Amino acid sequence: MSGTPRYSPELRERAVRMVLDKRPDYKSEWSCVSDISKLFGMSPETLRSWVRRAQVDDGQRPGLTTDERARMKQLERENRDLRRANAILKDASIFFATELDGQTRK
Repeated sequence: MSGTPRYSPELRERAVRMVLDKRPDYKSEWSCVSDISKLFGMSPETLRSWVRRAQVDDGQRPGLTTDERARMKQLERENRDLRRANAILKDASIFFATELDGQTRK
């Protein structure tokens, strides 16, 4: 997977807005998403997931918003780094304590 998005943010926003605006004209949300995804040349599932994410961000659906997800990811990364640093410090303190005592490590 490359680091660049396949679709521009403008296209993404336009497609989601179109689904939300045209939804009352269709019998189901899926039929609306399917038709509009064909116009933009993407899979219906891609567009459906964007619509769901926009609904969560707007508070229309329960779940973590995009900002909350990013913050959670950042905190998990920090937590992982701190655990790694603690393990290194613990091993270092054991090493130096045994060196000072003149004992060999078990």
